[in-house]
This record gives sequence, structure tokens and C-alpha cells, in this order.
Amino acid sequence: MAVWIQAQQLQGDALHQMQSLYGQHFPIEVRHYLSQWIESQLWDAIDLENPQEEFKAKRLLDSLIQELQNKAEHQVGEDGFLLKIKLGHYANHVSSRTFDSTKLLVRCIKHILYTEQRLVREATNSNSPVGGMMDSMSQKYQQINQAFEELRLLTQDTENDLRKLQHNQEYFIIQYQESMRIQAQLASLATLPPADRQLREPALLSKKNTVEAWLTREANTLQKYRLDLAEKHQKTLQLLRKQQTIILDDELIQWKRRQQLAGNGGPPEGGLDILQSWCEKLAEMIWQNRQQIRRAEHLRQQLPIPGPIEELLNELNSTITDIISTLVTSTFIIEKQPPQVLKTQTKFAATVRLLVGGKLNVHMNPPQVKATIIIWCIGANVLVSGEILNNNCVMEYHQTTGTLSAHFRNMSLKRIKRSDRRGAESVTEEKFTILFESQFSVGSNELVFQVKTLSLPVVVIVHGSQDNNATATVLWDNAFAEPGRVPFLVPDKVLWPQLCEVINMKYKAEVQSNRGLSEENLVFLAQKAFSSSSNNPDDYRSMTMTWSQFNRESLPGRNFTFWQWFDGVMELTKKHLKPHWNDGAILGFVNKQQAQDMLMSKPNGTFLLRFSDSEIGGITIAWFFFCCCFFPGERMVWNLMPYTTKDFTIRSLADRISDLNHLLFLYPDRPKDEVFSKYYTPPLSKAVDGYVKPQIKQVVPDLFEWPLSVSCGRGDSMLDADGDFDLDDTMDVARHVEELLRRPVESQWSGQQS
Repeated sequence: MAVWIQAQQLQGDALHQMQSLYGQHFPIEVRHYLSQWIESQLWDAIDLENPQEEFKAKRLLDSLIQELQNKAEHQVGEDGFLLKIKLGHYANHVSSRTFDSTKLLVRCIKHILYTEQRLVREATNSNSPVGGMMDSMSQKYQQINQAFEELRLLTQDTENDLRKLQHNQEYFIIQYQESMRIQAQLASLATLPPADRQLREPALLSKKNTVEAWLTREANTLQKYRLDLAEKHQKTLQLLRKQQTIILDDELIQWKRRQQLAGNGGPPEGGLDILQSWCEKLAEMIWQNRQQIRRAEHLRQQLPIPGPIEELLNELNSTITDIISTLVTSTFIIEKQPPQVLKTQTKFAATVRLLVGGKLNVHMNPPQVKATIIIWCIGANVLVSGEILNNNCVMEYHQTTGTLSAHFRNMSLKRIKRSDRRGAESVTEEKFTILFESQFSVGSNELVFQVKTLSLPVVVIVHGSQDNNATATVLWDNAFAEPGRVPFLVPDKVLWPQLCEVINMKYKAEVQSNRGLSEENLVFLAQKAFSSSSNNPDDYRSMTMTWSQFNRESLPGRNFTFWQWFDGVMELTKKHLKPHWNDGAILGFVNKQQAQDMLMSKPNGTFLLRFSDSEIGGITIAWFFFCCCFFPGERMVWNLMPYTTKDFTIRSLADRISDLNHLLFLYPDRPKDEVFSKYYTPPLSKAVDGYVKPQIKQVVPDLFEWPLSVSCGRGDSMLDADGDFDLDDTMDVARHVEELLRRPVESQWSGQQS
């Protein structure tokens, strides 16, 4: 309804143009009272040149009739009575239309909407408050649809001119034949006696001169018609090329970019239906103009007239062939990409689609598509192929959706031939691509096309342990690939804020959570990535991170890279911690010193959950304990040894927290049962058949019974290099635990499973 609201605010000539759109064919009252319904319908989805669209047009107008009748029934009062009669009368008028007149009405409504949108758009450019409500995306679509309407009118105009030219040329040929007949009669006079020849010759000569003068004038007229028609075709082709550039170089490229980002966890790229409808309209317009140009060429050959028209027609034919070639080759796309991390001897799938296949009747002789895996060696431009099983597929036409596609369902990479790597590059940094190629003809073999398209970069692995590093290569390439690059060059370094967007997108997608990484989380990651202690986000905005820092060089003092650590966090959260992350129970991205500073001022038993700095895919519990037994007034923060996926397959995080009775409040002050109780495992049922089921709980020695060096953290006999508890470090500790476990324990907390 937004367009109609803005259309009513038009002024001056624009308002008069808008008002002139309406009349008996489509009353302005119908537009006003059904504005919301009219603007919500998919008028552009109806192809008026396709006889198969009759049902869609009829169904849409049936809905219009129903809306008119409903609106008429609810009119009351004197004014309402008149409107009721008018709306009801127009409903009857619409219902009595034939199919041809139905098409005219649909075209009329489309034209009205296009014109209103254009007038509003022009007003928007000159007076922004008037059109400020226009959505940029819908405005772009309106511009595309308006251009198609202009192309339709231009094509119809050249069709009319071509028919007129053909009619005039046919009449010219008749007159030319008459001139030849007169010439023959004059030649035959030579056999007659002089008296008879003198009697008949003047009339024939006069008639000959008249006809030849007409032929001369008409030849010039025909030549002008031909030149005018060629100029109109030039204008149409310019608009066609411009429209095609918008659709292929803007909209389709943006769709491919969204598809690439979807591989990193971005939002879905969206369906291809709108793009296909645009490409099919382009194909139809191009083909109609191509046929017109060919008919004009046929007329020129039928009646050659000296002049520049031959060169112009050759140029037009070359241009239209180039346009359609670009359209066909550009619309052979990969609808469903193969996996970007591809394991040998493992089945995988992919789908390719020709967006203009149905409109060009390619399915009448379905082409075969072949898939080949290749590697692009940048230095020497050498293609090295591997071997894919089940790599041939015939394109199928789906009548219900109007799509022509090939579904590779059971491909498998049998072997791969790698290139010679240099320097620090590993096999998981080597990028392949899958080439899909086909050949087909259109227009009774008039044009033959060889089409090919490349998949997004693929990293080939042979073992699951390589998946982590392969994913990093794919993530970096998808995020930072530049348009028109040489496959598969990517920047070696990027700004830190750019990388933050990428890892945040990936994290939310992998964890399947709306809770992404906060600014504090990203500062923590920056500190880890750059070995920095600054807490100011602005300090990192201009910093760059190289690929080597991301996933080639290990973090200081660690045996893993930044990405390997971050990927471990994602994997652990996805598999075991997702509900707690969504609840906000896990702070996660907090280092040990930060945890201590946060907890020291909190009540006894306050704890928080943070990801381990020292172990990939680990999470630890840091808690505050007020030690009054040996060092009165000593305030201590303790850290449990990190839990990993292996630990959570035995007992969940919530149950472990439930087991630890000294953990009372989740930072800052939430009672732990309030946060975690809904995730506790229900108590075991009573004994059955005299057997008691065993129960797993985590227990550690009571802190008050530990040696002095342990209970107050004054020694390091129980601590690992990072100061975390490790109850398996010494036999003394193990014996101490064993001794304590024989005693009744009222409060048990921290560490290992019993």
C-alpha cells in the first residue's frame, strides 16, 4: 500500500500523469479501495506471452473479483450505495472478459503499477521526504521490472515497424514487376509496324516513367524504414545489454556472493526463482529481437538496395548473438555447491542449473553435464585433474517448477593428484575446484554453446584429523575472496574487524545460536591473537591479522594455532554447551586473571565458566573460596582442570555443577539451581529385582582436609603449568583422594569422576 500512499502525495504534472492512468478500463476507485491487495499480488510472475500462464492470470482476476464483491458488500450510507453499485458493476465487467481481454487487463494493471512506481521514484529523487518510505531493495526490483516493460514496448514497436516494412516491400516488388512488364511491352514494340509502335509507345513510356519515379521514391523510403528500424534495434539492444548487466553482473553475482558467505555460516543465499524469471524474460526479449533482425536481413536479401543497411544488420546480428551467448553461459550455475571440505572415498552431491533452459527449450534435447576436479596452479596456469566416480549426469526439466537442472547425487572422489607445494603450505591449504561443463544447441542448432562453471574452492582431506585446518582454509577464502580474482588468490592479511565479522558469523552458525560474540569476547580474542593486554577495542580496529597468524603459526607458548583453539571452542559449545551458552550461563571468553579479578569481590561460592587457554576444546570452572582455616582472611580463586568433549560424554556440565556443593552462585549472583536445574538428570529410579543401579558423580577431596599447600594454593604439587588442578599428577595426591573417599563426605567438589 506504500506506493499508493506516496502516489497520492504527488503534485503538479506527476499527479496529472498518475490520474490519467485511470478510466473505465480500470477505475481509480478500485485502485484506492483495493490498494493493499493490489500491491501484494505477484503481477510480475505472470508471463503474458506464455499461453500456459492463462490459468494464473484467470485465478488472479478471480481473486480481484472476489475482493471487489467483498468490498462492495460492506459499503453503507448514501455514498456507500453509489460505490457499492460501481464496484459491483466493475466486478461483473471483469468476470465477463475473454482470455485475450483478461491479458489486456493484467497488462494494464502492471503498466499502472510500473508508472506509479516511476513517478514516485522520480519524486523521491527531487524531494526525499515524499519517497523516504521506499525500500531500496523493492525499488531496485521495480526499476528492473520497469525496464522490462520498456523493453516489451520497444520490441512490440519494432515488430510493428517490421510488419509495415514487409508490407511496403511486398508492394514495391509488385510495382517493380509491373515496371518489368512495361519494359517488356516496350521491347515488343520493335516487332510492330511503325504506325502501331508510334500509337502505343508514348503511353507505355509515360507509364514507365511514372512507375520508375515511384520506385525511386519508394526505394528511398524503404531504405529509410530499414535504417530507422535498425536504429530502433540498436536502442533496444543497448537497453537489453544494460538490463542484462544489472541482472547478471549485479543480482546474480550478489547471489553467488551470498552463497559463498553461506558456506561460512551466513544467511541462506535465497531462492533462484526471481533471478530465473528475470533471466527468462531476458532470453525471451533477446530471442524475439534476434528473430526480428534475421527477418530484416531476409528482407534486405530479398530486395537489395545499395546503402549502409547491410553493415548495420551485420553489426546488430553480431551484438545480439554476443548478448545471448553471455546470457546462456552466465546462467549455467551451481545451485547446490559440493562440500568445500571433501574427503576421499566419501559420497557427496551437487546440483547445477541452467536458468534459461526452459525458455530456450534446451530440455527438448537434454544435455549431459560432466564434473571434473582440478587444481589451479597459479604460477604456471596448469590444470591437474583427479578422478571422480559417477561424474556424468543428464539435465532434467521439471515441469512444475520450470527448472532445468542436473542433480549429482552419488559422486565420490576416488583419487587426487596434488601439486608440488613449497614453503610452509600444507595439504590442507591446497585448494581445488570442481569444474562442471556441458554443450547444447538452441534454435534448431542455430547456436551451439559450450558452458562451464567452477565450484567454490574445495580442500581435499584423507582423514578427519585434517578437517579443522581444511575448514580454516575454506573460511578464509570464502570470506576474503575478491571479485574477478585469479583462482584462488586471497589476501594474505586482513583487518581485525573484518575477521571478527567472519568468526562471529561462523560461531553463531556452528552453535546455532542467536547469541553471537560480544565486543568483550572479541577483545579477549584480539588479546589472544596479538599477545596483547589492552582492553580497549579501539586499539585493535586498525590492526591486521595474517593467514600465518590465523592458522599456520602456533600461539605463544602453545602447540596450536589461533583458529585451532577457536574451532575447538565452537565444537565443544555446539556438542555439549549450546543451551548454557544461549542462557548466558557461559562467559567463556575470559582469561584466568580476568576471572580472578571478577570473582574476588563476590560472595563465597561464586563461580563462572570460561574456555581453557591451555587446551583445545576445554572449559573450566573458576570459583571464589574464602579460606579461613589456615590463613584467616585469605581470599582465593580456584580453577578446575578443563572439561572436554570426552568428559561430557560421561557426565553433563549441569550434572557436574550440581555435584559440586561448594558452587553456590553463577557470576555475578544467580543461584546455580535457578540456572542449571532444568538440565539436571532426573534421579535414578528405585532398585529393580534386588539390584541397585550405580551412579556416576564427580568428587574431589574436601578442601578443608587437604594439606596446607593444597588447600590455600601455597604449593604447586597439585597444579599444572597454568595453575589448574590436576589430581593425577602425583601418587601422593591419588592416595590422599583414595583415603578421603573411604570416609563419609558431606561436601564434595571439583575435578575428577569417581
